[in-house]
Amino acid sequence: MGESQESLQNPCNESLSYMPPQLPPLPGRERLQIQKSNVCSRAYFVVVMVFFHVYIINVIALLLYVHYSNGPPDINSDGGSPTAGSPLSRSDQPLDTDLDDRQSFSLPRIEGIRVGHVQKVYLVPDRTHQMKTLSLKPLLFEIPGFLSEEECGVVVQLAQLKGLMESQVTLPSGAREETGQPPLSLSTAEIFSLLDLDQDGFLQREEILSHSRSREGTWLGPENLRQTLAGLEASPAGVLSLEEFRRVCDGMSQQPLQQQQGGAGQGRPKQKSKHTWLYQGPGSHHVLHTLRNRVTRLTRLPSPLVVLSEPLQVLRYEQGGFSHAHHDSSPSHSGTTCAHTCLAGNTSALTEISCRYITVLFYLNAVEGGGETSFPVADNRTYEEEALLQGGVDLTDTQQHCARGNLRTRPTAGTALLWYNHLSDGKGWMGELDEYSLHGSCPVTRGVKWVAKSWVNVDPDQQRQARYQRLVTHRETREADREEQSHPHPHSNLHQDL
Repeated sequence: MGESQESLQNPCNESLSYMPPQLPPLPGRERLQIQKSNVCSRAYFVVVMVFFHVYIINVIALLLYVHYSNGPPDINSDGGSPTAGSPLSRSDQPLDTDLDDRQSFSLPRIEGIRVGHVQKVYLVPDRTHQMKTLSLKPLLFEIPGFLSEEECGVVVQLAQLKGLMESQVTLPSGAREETGQPPLSLSTAEIFSLLDLDQDGFLQREEILSHSRSREGTWLGPENLRQTLAGLEASPAGVLSLEEFRRVCDGMSQQPLQQQQGGAGQGRPKQKSKHTWLYQGPGSHHVLHTLRNRVTRLTRLPSPLVVLSEPLQVLRYEQGGFSHAHHDSSPSHSGTTCAHTCLAGNTSALTEISCRYITVLFYLNAVEGGGETSFPVADNRTYEEEALLQGGVDLTDTQQHCARGNLRTRPTAGTALLWYNHLSDGKGWMGELDEYSLHGSCPVTRGVKWVAKSWVNVDPDQQRQARYQRLVTHRETREADREEQSHPHPHSNLHQDL
C-alpha cells in the first residue's frame, strides 16, 4: 500500500527508475561526431586567417620597401605631399655634409616614363606642380608655373641692377666687336700650337675634340672640325703634323681661321645676347635663395651638389638675339679636369671643361615673337655628327634653320625646363655626355627674351667630387670663424654681391 502511494506521488521518478538500461547509443555518437566536425572547422578557419594576415603583412611590407627605395616623396607619379619635419619642409638645408673618399652617394634621376607623361612635383607648400616629359633623348621635362610672375620680375630687376655684359661671340667677317677689344688674330701655326695640348708636335683626336667644346667657345666650327678629323684619319700615323694641318686648313675655306674661331660655321657669330651672374648663397636676395632650394627639391640631388655649383646666369636676348646649338657640358677624358673641382683635381691638367650634369632653364617673360628653345636632334633614332648636315642645311645653325629642329619650346613666363646633359653610368653616377642634349635659342623676332640658367655641376670622378666638397666646406668654416673673430657684430657676414 505504501509503495503504491509513493509511486503515485512520484510518477516521474518511477518512470525513470524503470527506464530500460540499454538505450541505443546513436544519439550520443551523433553528438560526438558533430563536436569533432566543429573542432576541425574552427582549426581550418584559424589556419586560413593566419595565412591571410601573413599575406597582407607581406604585401604592405613590399609596398613600403618600394616606396622608400624610390627616394624622397617630393617627386612621384601618385601624389603624397611631404610631411612636416622632413627635409622637404625646410626652406634651408645646411651645408654640413662631410664626404670623404670612402663614402659614396648616388645621383637619383627622374624617370621620364614616356613622352607626354605627367607627374606631380611638390616644390612649395600647399601647391602641386605638374611636370611633363617632353623627350627621352635627352631626358627633358617641362614644369609650368615653376616661378611666379613676381619672382620672374625680381630676377630680371636684380640682373639689371647688377649689370649685363656682352656674351662672348665670334664676329662675322668685317664686323666690329661691340666691346671695343680687337678681334683675335692667330696664324695657322698658333692655332696648331693651341690645339696641341701635350706640345708633342702632333694633333691627336682627343686634343681636337677637347677644344671643340671648350667652355668659352671653340677654335674650329663643326665643318672645319669634321674636315680636320677626316685629315687625321687619312694620315697613316693617325696624327696630324703642322704641315699636314696646314694642308687640311688650305682646303677648308679662303677665309682666315681667326674669323672662324668660336662659331658653329664659317665666320658667323655663335651667340648674340647679354648676360650676368647672380650669387645665390647666404646674404643673397630671398627670391634667389628660394629658387636654389626649389631646384634642389626638383632634382632630388644632395643639397651640397646644388649649393656648390655655378651661380645663376641671367641672359637677355634683344631682337635678333640667338644662340647656336651647343652642349652645356663636355666629355671628359685623361688630361682634362672639371672647372668646378679643379681645387681638388689634377693641377697639371692642361684643359678645364664644364661638367654640368643637369641644366634647369627658366623663362622669365613671354616673348612677343620667336625666341624658342630648339633641340635639333631630340628623340632621333641615332646620333651622328654627319646627320647635323642635311642637304646642305646645318641643324646647329639655329639663326637660319631653327624651324628644322625636332623639338622647340615657346617661352612662357615662369615655366622651367630641366634636362640631363649626361647619361647614367649604370652605377648611380654621371656617365657619358648625352649627345642628344644639343640645344640652342632661336632668334627673337619681336620684343625681348629674358631667361635664367641654373647648372648642377658634378665631377665624373665621384671621389674627386667628394674631396672637393670636403675641402670647400672646411674652407668656408675656417673663413666664417675668422670673419666672426675679426667682426663680431651680427651683420658682418652678409654677402654684399647680388
